[in-house]
Amino acid sequence: MAATAASPDPVAEPNLTPLTRVFRELAAADPEAPAITHEGVTVTRGELNRRSNRLARAYQGLGVEPGSMVTIALPNSVEFFEACLAAWKLGATPQPVSSRSPRLELEQIVELADPPLVVGADVAGRPTAPVGFQPDPALSDADLPDQTAAEWKAPTSGGSTGRPKLIVSGTPAVAEVAQLTAEIYRMLPGRVHLVTGPLYHNGPFSAAMGSLFLGGHNIVMTRFDALTALELVERHRVDHMYLVPTMMLRIWKLPPEVRTRPDLSSLRIAYHLAAPCPPWLKEGWIEWLGPDRVWELYGGTEQQVITVISGAEWLSHRGSVGRPVRDGRVRILDPDGAELPPGEVGEIHLKRAEGTPLTYRYIGATAKSRDGWESLGDMGFLDPDGYLYLTDRLNDMILVGGANVYPAEIEAALDEHPAVRSSCVIGLPDDELGSRVHAIVQAPSQVPDEELRTHLAERLAPYKLPRSFERTDQYLRDDAGKVRRSALRAERLAG
Repeated sequence: MAATAASPDPVAEPNLTPLTRVFRELAAADPEAPAITHEGVTVTRGELNRRSNRLARAYQGLGVEPGSMVTIALPNSVEFFEACLAAWKLGATPQPVSSRSPRLELEQIVELADPPLVVGADVAGRPTAPVGFQPDPALSDADLPDQTAAEWKAPTSGGSTGRPKLIVSGTPAVAEVAQLTAEIYRMLPGRVHLVTGPLYHNGPFSAAMGSLFLGGHNIVMTRFDALTALELVERHRVDHMYLVPTMMLRIWKLPPEVRTRPDLSSLRIAYHLAAPCPPWLKEGWIEWLGPDRVWELYGGTEQQVITVISGAEWLSHRGSVGRPVRDGRVRILDPDGAELPPGEVGEIHLKRAEGTPLTYRYIGATAKSRDGWESLGDMGFLDPDGYLYLTDRLNDMILVGGANVYPAEIEAALDEHPAVRSSCVIGLPDDELGSRVHAIVQAPSQVPDEELRTHLAERLAPYKLPRSFERTDQYLRDDAGKVRRSALRAERLAG
């Protein structure tokens, strides 16, 4: 059964005004309005516009031109926003990467993007602008002629071969970006948005830039910290907050008297995405903030199809990530390509609405598809009402004695234990069962394995229980909520 749903809001005609003109007009209308606050320093719209104008001219002198990409390897900062604006003002596409990318990975990304300029990192054979780069003050900070980058962003993702790939947006750098963000992310113009995640990831990037071009004020965290995030909501009267389940868990694990101390009355929307959220955790947030304030999105950077669900809907469809918006379609297929009925788990396949343009293109990879339906490698099922439910990534599934075991389900149960800060479940070879479940747990060593087994036995079937536990004092997911199970498994096999 394929699920289809119309957008919750009417689909407006796309606004093709260049993004650079959008921001220029915002700056002209209110140059003293705050645009970005980072580590206590606030930059106004006027300042950001002038600084990015001068920077664009410097980038132009370094070889950036319309149609090129600019690889941006900067941490969360005002400088990151300036670099993106400068690229757009030259008709170029920002290509964000982690400022902590390993050298080999960065070189592979640069090889794919072929940028005339790398910002924030040194790559052999490429012109670079280091962190803290300051353009010649003799360069003009006056507005530049309008340019429109044909592709507004080009973030990266790990490919199936282990090599990175670029996911280049099919949307040009026009005002439609802000229009889509407002519709999908439930943002309102001129509000305050809290940037909690790393800006090189697609979710935080899209939300932050959408906020910027809606005339919003971005409060930018360098790194996520649970209590600091809540205090920033109170201090800046934040209206909209980006979250991933890892952040939600860290906030939830704060002592109740600490978590409830900051005033969150200004927070209209707490929006989470990027990974499955354990139902017990989602339910706790809904009880805490109220169902109208907790929203969830599912969809890849590719954006063929996006599903959205409110907290109120979720209470009627517990565990769901919603139904597709903007007439996207979803269906569930078995390994042979047959469509599965509601309730049966299979591989999720997505198809954009008929007649709509391509939402992305890959550089360095090929889409996985069947008859025009594409897969991102996720497993799940639909209910009779067309609501989608995620189980896990196809590549992460563990086959234990012929039974499918989904690590995300076990991790959700482990994380419910009050002493567990984070967890990761992988499959290791087993002579009898083919694979055995192994749990890596961030929890005090004084919490015995048997206590964790008892906790899990109350929540999971026996064949899903880990055969072995391993302790760590490090968070197992990054600030974007991502965990590299394949790398953790390879390390243990090598050991």
